[in-house]
Amino acid sequence: MPGTVGRVPTPAGPVPGARAPGTAGVGGPDEWHGTRLGPRESWDVAVRAAVEIVLASPAPMALHLGDELLLIYNDAYAELIGDRHPRAVGQPAAEVFAEVWQTSGVGDVVEHTYRTGEPYLERQVALPLGPAGELDQAVYLRACSAVRDSRGDICGVLSVVAETSPATRQLQELSEFAAALSGTLTLDDVARVALRYALTAFDADRVTFTVDDGGSTGGWRMVRRIRGELVDEADERLPPLWRRGPADWAAPAVRSAGSGRASYTDDGQPLRDVAADRHDEKIRALAAVPLRASAVRGALTVGYRSAHAWSAPERALLSASAELVGQAAERARRFETQHGTAQLLQRSMLPENLPGLPRLRIAARYDPGVDGNAAGGDFYDAFVLPTGELGVVLGDVAGHDVQAAARMGQVRAALRALALNDPRPDHVLAGLDHLVSSLGAEAGTYELFATVVFGVIDVDRERVTLASAGHPAPLIRRCSSAGEPRAEYLQVPAGAPLGVGYRPATSTVAFPPGDTLLLFSDGVVERRRQGLSHGLARLAESVAAAHSGDPRALCAAATAAVPGATEDDVAVLAVEYALRPSRSARMEVPAEPTAPSRVRHWLTAQLTEWRVAESVIGAAVLCTSELTTNALLHAGTAARVEIDLSPERLLVSVADSGSRGTVTRARTDTLSSRGRGLGLIEELSDAWGTDPTVRGSTVWFEILTPPE
Repeated sequence: MPGTVGRVPTPAGPVPGARAPGTAGVGGPDEWHGTRLGPRESWDVAVRAAVEIVLASPAPMALHLGDELLLIYNDAYAELIGDRHPRAVGQPAAEVFAEVWQTSGVGDVVEHTYRTGEPYLERQVALPLGPAGELDQAVYLRACSAVRDSRGDICGVLSVVAETSPATRQLQELSEFAAALSGTLTLDDVARVALRYALTAFDADRVTFTVDDGGSTGGWRMVRRIRGELVDEADERLPPLWRRGPADWAAPAVRSAGSGRASYTDDGQPLRDVAADRHDEKIRALAAVPLRASAVRGALTVGYRSAHAWSAPERALLSASAELVGQAAERARRFETQHGTAQLLQRSMLPENLPGLPRLRIAARYDPGVDGNAAGGDFYDAFVLPTGELGVVLGDVAGHDVQAAARMGQVRAALRALALNDPRPDHVLAGLDHLVSSLGAEAGTYELFATVVFGVIDVDRERVTLASAGHPAPLIRRCSSAGEPRAEYLQVPAGAPLGVGYRPATSTVAFPPGDTLLLFSDGVVERRRQGLSHGLARLAESVAAAHSGDPRALCAAATAAVPGATEDDVAVLAVEYALRPSRSARMEVPAEPTAPSRVRHWLTAQLTEWRVAESVIGAAVLCTSELTTNALLHAGTAARVEIDLSPERLLVSVADSGSRGTVTRARTDTLSSRGRGLGLIEELSDAWGTDPTVRGSTVWFEILTPPE
């Protein structure tokens, strides 16, 4: 019959602060008295022998002794139960694992063996040994057998836990890895997922992902992760820092990718000739496995700082992992090519530069829809008319394909030509209606139509005259000195879209200094399962609540006003009638290491000359330095820094000229300072964002200036 520990009574409770028994931190012969088990000398001889076996075993083992099933276990078992150790030593198992003990297959198994003496064996089991009883992802073999004292009575249960072949866990991780790769779109995405998996799945010290540059130079680019590297949530969203190399790069990853054969170094200095820093120099064991993809050459490497023998199962797992990465890289390369071509076509038909006028500040933004592979029909334009007035337009040609983009280019060019001849908005749209109808007849379709809003801003008369063909009403931000800013939609007769019977009509409204006009496409306000009125209301609220009427800030606020994804393109054009002319300057930044320092000196001198407050200068210089570094790191080309100072705010933008042949998403989380830059910009500026351009991208920030 079951009994106490070797029939020796145990103390009523544990000694507070007692250390846990074992060999390596689990306890010692003179320490058992600090638990309910009492001094080891009082135990039955057979129990002491069982304890010695448990403590000497390298496999996770535990003894459950007495009616309370008090726990004794070795170091390997202590690692399994995590933060339950050392409190678990000498305590009832039902208390140690209270949240899961009553779960079927956990406590009942031990109790049944203790009562009956029947052994128990389960070959595939996920045990709730970790924190809060969470199931461990590893799969174990668990065996329970009765422990008898010197009289033959059952006095406890020996529980042996052994992790089965790691193949089961590795297959599960590989399956999760494949699922994560299936959601990647770009090579940046593939790199992030592949490096995260390789670092954890192989418990490696260094991993890299290398691919060919995809250009005519035959070069390579590589991204790396190091064990212990601090990567926070913000950093994970940032573009990886690619290291570029020539076509004859001697890196093991490049040799493997070029030859198509894997290489394994058990012990040596595999990176001695190509080490970038001390992390590379410390690597002694390295595996380089090619991706085995038809359209992309590349390799995955896994390295250790100590000698490591590469077993056959490890090599097979590495090969399978690299094959999955290769398939994902091929999909990403195709997506980037299609996306880049579509967006280059789209943006090449939009104005590369907007006019700069003394009192009118202009900004625009275009974001592709969710798909991103097809060019759309949204467009905007702003140009100076022969009368000296400013013409502004925003439109949407039906369709999301190359044909729609081509027709958009025709409509935009024709509108500008008509406006330069006769700028009256209703006449311009009437002529444009004939063009769209003609294009539809030529194509033999009645589905070709376009919505357009066109306006003429007269600075001298402080007014704007608008005509709309089925387009959402423009929004104007009124900013009088007497009260808070407000946003209102202009009452412009919408009419029918161009190509389906447009009837000319115009509306003239006041546009005094301090106001900002906002034209936008329906992709800004339309969302699935949400009414249009909801989107329009959110847009007006966001525009009215903006820190200033600066057009670039309003464009960013408008595109983020309505939460949720949109499958439509988004286009915004904003024009501010400034209260007073602003001062501006620019600097061309060469692609060299000293560039950020030169930018800091130039910006400090310029803002000091303009008598800007020191607090604003400090914040602006720091943010601009971060943005310049970002542009040089990721675009790899020269950059341009522009500053614009008005009585209300300082606007700084940094534009790169990186190729648009690769994917470029209009996101506001593309700073490269490994998380630090993102926090700096958010903390020190009043508004900031990124704008894609025809030849690159622009990152900007705005700081409100204190009144003089």
